[in-house]
Amino acid sequence: MSRLGRRATPPAAPLTIGPTRVRLTPDDPLDAAWSALGSVYDPELCIDVVSLGLVYDVREEAGTVVIEMTLTTPGCPASESLPEMARAAVADALHGGGGVDVRVVWDPPWSPAMMCDAAAGVLGFRSR
Repeated sequence: MSRLGRRATPPAAPLTIGPTRVRLTPDDPLDAAWSALGSVYDPELCIDVVSLGLVYDVREEAGTVVIEMTLTTPGCPASESLPEMARAAVADALHGGGGVDVRVVWDPPWSPAMMCDAAAGVLGFRSR
């Protein structure tokens, strides 16, 4: 359980590098949001934001899907585009069924330890 929402961990999915071709969206809006976020790739690292550990929370508030995410650093070159890409992907997955609010948060600060093992391995970090 998340400190803020229903579920802080996404459904299990294999790590893929590069955009996916086919997206099937689950019926549950939060599952659909997690699935959509798994198709949003950091433009420099070419790994999705979920595998990088950038998504901290996905929850529903009054019919709006709220996403709390962070960036690898405050000076990240994708600081404006990555949250917008996340918002657009989730809005597309919801097929207009509710709003999407992406909030960039800095607490806790992101660290490489937040990546899944597969993403860490791709980037050359040792397994934990």
